[in-house]
Amino acid sequence: MSTTTLAALVPLLPFLGAVAGLLTGRRAPGFAQPLAVLPTLVSAVLAVLVAVRQGGGEPLRAAAELTPTGDESLPIQLALNVDGFAALVAVLVGAVATCVQLYSTGYLRDDPRYASYASFVSLFTAAMLLVVYADDLIVLLVGWEVMGICSYFLVGHYWETRAARDASLKAFLVTKLGDVPFLIGILALATEAGTFRISGITSRLGSQLAEFELAHPTVIALLLLAGVAGKSAQFPLHTWLPDAMAGPTPVSALIHAATMVAAGVYFIARLLPVFAASAAAMVVLAVLAAVTIVGSGLSALAQDDVKRVLAYSTIGQLAYMAGALAVADRGAAVFHLLVHGAFKALLFLAAGVLIHAAGTNSLAAMSRMGGLSKIAPDAYWTMTIGLLALAAIPPFSGFFSKEAVLAAAEHAAFGDAAAGMTPAAGWIVLAAGMLGALLTAAYAARLWLLAFRGEGPPVPAEEHRREPAVMNVVLWVLALPSLALGLAYGVLPEWFGGGSLAPSLATSVLATGVALVGVLVTYGAWRQTTAHAAPRTPMGAVAAHPRGDAALSEAEAIATHEPAYGDIASAPDPADPSRLLLGPLHDPAAHGFRLDAAYAALFVRPTRAAARLVRFIDREVIDTYVRGAGLGPRLLGSLVRRTQTGNTQTYLGALLVGSLVLAVAAVLVAAGSPGA
Repeated sequence: MSTTTLAALVPLLPFLGAVAGLLTGRRAPGFAQPLAVLPTLVSAVLAVLVAVRQGGGEPLRAAAELTPTGDESLPIQLALNVDGFAALVAVLVGAVATCVQLYSTGYLRDDPRYASYASFVSLFTAAMLLVVYADDLIVLLVGWEVMGICSYFLVGHYWETRAARDASLKAFLVTKLGDVPFLIGILALATEAGTFRISGITSRLGSQLAEFELAHPTVIALLLLAGVAGKSAQFPLHTWLPDAMAGPTPVSALIHAATMVAAGVYFIARLLPVFAASAAAMVVLAVLAAVTIVGSGLSALAQDDVKRVLAYSTIGQLAYMAGALAVADRGAAVFHLLVHGAFKALLFLAAGVLIHAAGTNSLAAMSRMGGLSKIAPDAYWTMTIGLLALAAIPPFSGFFSKEAVLAAAEHAAFGDAAAGMTPAAGWIVLAAGMLGALLTAAYAARLWLLAFRGEGPPVPAEEHRREPAVMNVVLWVLALPSLALGLAYGVLPEWFGGGSLAPSLATSVLATGVALVGVLVTYGAWRQTTAHAAPRTPMGAVAAHPRGDAALSEAEAIATHEPAYGDIASAPDPADPSRLLLGPLHDPAAHGFRLDAAYAALFVRPTRAAARLVRFIDREVIDTYVRGAGLGPRLLGSLVRRTQTGNTQTYLGALLVGSLVLAVAAVLVAAGSPGA
């Protein structure tokens, strides 16, 4: 079988599994798990085989015309492009999706809607794989939008809870807000470049011989950036991602690690010559990345919900990738995307086990429990590995990928950057990256201390239902790349077309030192706050069914957090070290610096007021005229109807009276005429 055929099967198999699952889920629920796991597993194996055959060599391309557009030079083609970037990202998507599907067989084993859930996960996976392999902007856009609708259904899986309903709607609307300029940007780019083919656009822009340049590169780049900011949750369109934690934990792992939010970063990496054609757009991207790194780090440090901590962490790590792209180093960006996908999937899936063990998603409640590390040892050890990788502590994988980003920023800051790049972008990314390293280590240490070093009565082992073995096996499978994938920095440049990914001595020492300072300061603050918070009484609600399956425990945790603490993001916990570390910044950081409140004041409330005004005008003004136009004929008809008595004598009398009136009128007219 040819490599082209294998590559075409990679997104096709999960799509067919999704269709089969949706058609047979209710009639044959016993087939739901095989239809979810097997196509995704085979797709992942084929993605590995495609990557082995491609080997980082010349890109593999194939195309067939899908539909004409009226312009012979701009047909839409079902085009395929498999280069080193696409091959490795497809392996990541397939591997993480397979782990999520396997994990879900245990996590949602008693869920009555498992069949539809698993089908949408398969469709989500197929859409992302289409984005990865697509070489046509319109085909890529199809996968881009399918992921949006899948996120709506999956985030809203627990539709019985208001948090899930609101979160799914918010995720859909905010990402669509970015997709409108994104579509305009795609059409403008294709019009100027004369093709929808991504490889055609990048080759023309990257060629030293072709005399071609975009007429409006800044406008196009900024339009495309709006869609990327929405999909990859970058400032100012990032607010949907923390709320999306109302969905099941495996969905969170899939969205954060290998689909949707990674799509925006991957899109910029594929079309980097378009963005690099505008120095202004690259500086804007650098500024957005810097603001997102710092803001998300502060917000993550203040969250009480363990999954919201990880959500803000994802926003920040995506901003690191965007920062690497802002200094025109897509190798460092995709390297961090691959490594982050591994350890972030691990962290979310371990968090699912942790929430089940504790019966709550609240770190404040966990800090008042003892023995969680013994109740859930697999989650304890694997989450520790994941947090060390997140904090970029050597020799864990996150250290190497984050250092690749910082080294790229360092080179750009000191003038050793791609042609046309300004040192300003490098300095912005480098400064924000160092501050982000401090904040990342701080919130990772806080999460670990509150979750696993709680001081309180131990959780009774008999009240905890042990997780299915498949869930723990998946955690250890993902722990391996979280430990060792960073060591591939010496091999990956061959796949990425050159460019060293080796850590720089200066940034490595500085960033590692900053990270260790963040850990030590957080530990000191934790010791101080816990000492002054005694006696440590239980705090907050826990799941009513601790022996239930993990999905039930999570749904109960989501539903009880806000009633217990009065807030979806934080808890009034005096023992929380983040209150000491952040001081007056704690409350605004916990609420995302009130960005949602600003959006509500600037957009939501005016839109609702305008809608009420339109409704009033429609009902009280326009409908009044419409009702009046119908009322006149109705009254006239009612009057005429009264004359229709059915009595012949009445009709003859009326005829006689009418005739007399006409005769008198005729005589009067004749008498008054001049000739009379």
